Amino acid sequence: MVKVRVVLATENIDALLARYGPSYRWIVTATGMIAAMTMILSSTMVNVAVPTIMGTFGVGQSEAQWMSTAFLAAMTASQLLGAWLISVLGPRGGYLAAVALFFIGSLVGAWAPNIDILILSRTLQGVAAGVVQPIVMVTIFRVFPTQQRGLALSLYGMGIMLAPIMGPVVGGITIDASSWRYLFFIPLPIAGLAILLGTLFMPTRDKDTLRLPFDWVGYGLVVGAIVCMMTAIANGQRDGWASDKIMLLGSAGVGLASAFVISQLRSAAPILDFAVFRYRQFAAAAALGFVFGAGNFASTYIIPVFVQTVQNFTPTASGLVTAPAGFVVMLFFPIAGRMVDAFPAHYLAMVGLLLFALGAALLHLTDVNTAFYTLVVYVIIGRIGQSIMLPAINVSALGALPPDKLNNGSGTINFVRLMGGAFGVNLLVVFIEQRTAFHASVLTATQTPDNAASRELMGRLSELLSQGGTSEALLRPGSLHFLSRVIEAQATTLGFKDGFLIIAVVFVCALLPALMLGKSRKK
Repeated sequence: MVKVRVVLATENIDALLARYGPSYRWIVTATGMIAAMTMILSSTMVNVAVPTIMGTFGVGQSEAQWMSTAFLAAMTASQLLGAWLISVLGPRGGYLAAVALFFIGSLVGAWAPNIDILILSRTLQGVAAGVVQPIVMVTIFRVFPTQQRGLALSLYGMGIMLAPIMGPVVGGITIDASSWRYLFFIPLPIAGLAILLGTLFMPTRDKDTLRLPFDWVGYGLVVGAIVCMMTAIANGQRDGWASDKIMLLGSAGVGLASAFVISQLRSAAPILDFAVFRYRQFAAAAALGFVFGAGNFASTYIIPVFVQTVQNFTPTASGLVTAPAGFVVMLFFPIAGRMVDAFPAHYLAMVGLLLFALGAALLHLTDVNTAFYTLVVYVIIGRIGQSIMLPAINVSALGALPPDKLNNGSGTINFVRLMGGAFGVNLLVVFIEQRTAFHASVLTATQTPDNAASRELMGRLSELLSQGGTSEALLRPGSLHFLSRVIEAQATTLGFKDGFLIIAVVFVCALLPALMLGKSRKK
């Protein structure tokens, strides 16, 4: 037993390469990809289950969206822990801890008795997903020689892109075949395999690795700011935007965020280096990254919910709506990378913004009668725009920084993008709820005795109910109930349509920071 412990304690990269040979590089890459892909797959599987879970627990959109928002927010904040965990536990220790936490979070979600416990499980999964990604990327970077790192990281990137493509499809099939709770059981065997492979092939911490200091005060401030702001946005519609609770949460969030910025500017070892924002081109790219993250995650959330709520698609069909777009993006991504090398990045960013805005505007024109394949085409248009934007944003951001700022800049742009995703989902759900309530009020106000269309509908309904044997006393109440359901469905449709429209408007407005990319580069 003692000998085994000694061997495991000294299994660094050099020792593992000596044991397994050059093939070890691909073995450890596959080991890391299994965990990362499983966690990202889980993040998108649950999106198609939102309408079903709303019915199970009797909650609205404002509460159900926390399943997605909590995952994104936790993943965003835990990204900042990666470098510190590697220095303390090593790649193997950090990897195994993350997968074990994901395993626990999945079990909690599978047996969740209410929506609050379900949100807690998604938070645990998000923390694990945020920790494991930087650990895997750093490990891949270290085990490969310089001339092979690009190929290895490209393979890893393709796997990361494939996971969210398959998530809605797997989730939809699972829900149609059994229950949404099985969405949390499906990843468990793969997570168990990841733990086994990680124990065997992930490298341990080198003895000469320095333990990095960690700014726990700063980390506590940023986590507190995220929680307060997200809670205020999510509950504002229900509790009242001017209520004491929401005002207190909002003020606390702003205060904690301000304190975090000040602490990082004064810290000797900041977890988020704000000095990179002094470069105008990087600041403009970060603004675009925030918009990109908001549009990407918000559309990924809203489309499955829209097609199930408005068009009554099955969960499987809702997953298949987005799957073709994912495959198109995966194939188009290498082309977009070459385009960045051939054309100015700000032009490509503007083209990507306009394409995504066009896709969202076309989705704004859809309704209950829109064909399945029409929806697929509209989603593909938007995703092609995103595949053009992402490399252009990354190249512009990192190209604006000196070499000594590249590591900080890379982590910062990724943090900003994920933060945009968390806020994007939250804000979009609030906007859709407000617009749905507005349209319901307007449509209800038009139901007067002078409304000929409503009178005709009521007459036909009464006639049909009478022919079906309904008593005279129930004819009018039954007709009014059906009319209220029609108004509710129409208001919901209009609310989602406005949601797609606001996404298009935001992406058009983002053309301004895209223009700043060109001006900064020219200067």
